[in-house]
Amino acid sequence: MKKQILLSCALAWTVMAGAETIDITTFRYAGPYVVQAPFQVDSVDVNSKTFVSGRLLDTPLSVDVLQQGTLVTGGLLPGSDSGYALHMVGFVLENTRYATAKLKIDGLKKYQLYVDGKKQEGTELALEPATHAVVIKYLSEAGKTDSLKVSVDTDQEGSISLKQDNKKLYTLADVLHGTRFAGVGLSPDGRYLITNYRTTCVGGRSAGSTRVTELASGKVLAERTENMQWMPRSNRYYYTRTGVDGRQLIVVDPLTGAETVLVNKLPDGYFQFAPTEDYLLFTMTQEGPKERKEIYEVLEPDDRQPGWRNRSYLAKYDLKTGLLQPLTFGYHNVWAADISNDGRYLLMMTSRSRLTKRPTTLFSLYRLDMQTLQAELLIDKDGFISGARFSPDGTQVLVSGSPESLGGIGKNVKEGQTPSMTDGQLYLLDIADKRVTPLTKDFNPSVQRAVWNKADGQVYFTAENRDCYSLYRMNPADGKIQQLEVSEDLVNSFSLAQNAPVMAYYGQSASNSDRLYTLNTKKMKSSLLEDLSKDLLKDVELGECKAWSFTNSRGDTIYGRYYLPPHFDANRKYPMIVNYYGGCSPVSRNFESRYPHHAYAALGYVVYVIEPSGATGFGQEFSARHVNTAGEGVAQDIIEGTKQFCKEHAFVNDRKIGCIGASYGGFMTQYLQTRTDIFAAAISHAGISDHTSYWGEGYWGYSYSEVSMANSYPWSNPDLFVKQSPLFNADKIHTPLLFLHGDADVNVPVGESIQMFTALKLLGRETAFVAVTGQDHHIVDYGKRIQWQNTIFAWFAKWLQDDATWWDAIYKPKNL
Repeated sequence: MKKQILLSCALAWTVMAGAETIDITTFRYAGPYVVQAPFQVDSVDVNSKTFVSGRLLDTPLSVDVLQQGTLVTGGLLPGSDSGYALHMVGFVLENTRYATAKLKIDGLKKYQLYVDGKKQEGTELALEPATHAVVIKYLSEAGKTDSLKVSVDTDQEGSISLKQDNKKLYTLADVLHGTRFAGVGLSPDGRYLITNYRTTCVGGRSAGSTRVTELASGKVLAERTENMQWMPRSNRYYYTRTGVDGRQLIVVDPLTGAETVLVNKLPDGYFQFAPTEDYLLFTMTQEGPKERKEIYEVLEPDDRQPGWRNRSYLAKYDLKTGLLQPLTFGYHNVWAADISNDGRYLLMMTSRSRLTKRPTTLFSLYRLDMQTLQAELLIDKDGFISGARFSPDGTQVLVSGSPESLGGIGKNVKEGQTPSMTDGQLYLLDIADKRVTPLTKDFNPSVQRAVWNKADGQVYFTAENRDCYSLYRMNPADGKIQQLEVSEDLVNSFSLAQNAPVMAYYGQSASNSDRLYTLNTKKMKSSLLEDLSKDLLKDVELGECKAWSFTNSRGDTIYGRYYLPPHFDANRKYPMIVNYYGGCSPVSRNFESRYPHHAYAALGYVVYVIEPSGATGFGQEFSARHVNTAGEGVAQDIIEGTKQFCKEHAFVNDRKIGCIGASYGGFMTQYLQTRTDIFAAAISHAGISDHTSYWGEGYWGYSYSEVSMANSYPWSNPDLFVKQSPLFNADKIHTPLLFLHGDADVNVPVGESIQMFTALKLLGRETAFVAVTGQDHHIVDYGKRIQWQNTIFAWFAKWLQDDATWWDAIYKPKNL
């Protein structure tokens, strides 16, 4: 609705009384729409109220009609000669800061006011930063002419303006609402494509849908709400549904739409088709022993996690006989990694705990003969591998893991460094002689997902490439890697046809949302198939995003990027927000993220995103800097980068710089304030304040410490755990610091924020603590996400724009 009004709205305006009163002289008009008084069966309604003509205003009429409207000037308004009629007039306001205003509407007797499609009670407006569609719906009577005079009064000079074009600010609403891709899959012959979508509506309702498309013609063959997937060979797709006798497995011919019930009583559990299509491989769950609810024993740290005592095992479901044959038995988790193309062999992995030594979880890889159920051990108790896939001929295995996998054969760091366990690597294992070849030892990007393609024998994979997710192809015979030219900064998902040189992929870039492409893997030519970003960003006005790097005091190139506000003026001084993670991965160029950078820029900030030492995607040596440093070096990079950015960009107000990070980035926010005073405001979401308490209390505290503090413990390295913890340096903090935390966070317990907040309160420093009820490490609830984000915006407005209006509106001052 708002977009459509903006498309056609043209306004003339004058600013009166020192820019605090805006008189609106031109409107977009639609009408008249004749309405009639209803036939009165009774003199009163069920609530004993009589009918009056004003009730006709409640007659539904879409504000979308304004897009076909015409321009009218204030004064006399169009009426109707046909009894009663409804009319609409509209205009657009915009504010980049939280603003309050009073709307004065003179001349109309019977009207209703709508702002952004919501009916308003009264004319007092509280406007969050955005572009706002204002609509006045009025009722006219035959023979009577209405007049209209509208003005907007605000005490905040220059806080509201009238919008005169069809553009609008990028806001959190644009981040939350609309349709995006949720998955993509090519048929084996490459002729058809399944696309999964996820749509979120205003109000938070979310729904998934699936579409089957014929690529050559672009014809949509089917649309369903069920999740659909391709059979591995026969170019048919399948889905499950609830039948009379239980869960049914349905197979569909995409061209004719003909459905076949393949299984009538499908067992519960996750399954996948064998490549031969004659059996299903199930991952089943066996429930573990239960404790009393009122008092219970915790067996080991991970036993606090719901479902930890349950165990997974594998079973084979024969599609011809319906026999469900258990393949594994025991009390260790087992899961499938891959099935050979002939369907005979299964790659399966098991895990077991070993708390007394890093790594504390060990994985073993087996090749199971599906005919004899005899297993061959391929890799024994390696805590650094993460997955495996068969080669097309089944003689080799592509193993994924970290640099320390398989005895450290793929390690490439300096003497004395411990590699990051989150730096993704690939290895080639020959099944016959167990010989292992590292494939990515000298390859700087961090491997994410790899697929060994049957069609051409090549390995295709995505990898963190600095702050991008790039797409690569590798020849496993010689290890040569080629970066494929794609049209997006981040390839979020891809699918390969098994019997044709076709790939489908989708992704986004720093300044656009989702787009879907096909790629001919022989000609290396991409074609745009579907552009969701075009609708999501229709009429949205974005500032520029530019890359920027600098050389730190240690001689390293530290990469980053920055976002400028729309209508950027290089002669102005802008406040700046610095965003980072500082942990084991970069802040990627996602357009929509936990911190949507363009939404911050739209509020009048320059946003600087920095990729400091320790991030994956820049090589093993660079990512290894995350290990056993607890912010040392990372903080240097952020401080030096911020200072250098300000030095090189005169449009930044270096007295109004804010910083924000979450999780390990929340720790970095706190730690930074103990090392510098360059920030005027700081925000820590779910940050670690004390490494010793986080290490033992967080569900993954000790296991993440294997990554960040390898072979170090509070008793063996107190300098690392204590001296590098912000809590033990709280007296050095003088920056206004906001703590945000979900009170159900099991990753970084909420006490990490509480204890730091308490320390700063006792020190008499500027601080605030906002807890989000029932939320875990990420704030995912729709309504709470909005309030959480507005809290962030309001804190920065208070300290970086010297405007506490929004903060005080959300958290009203209290005399306590």
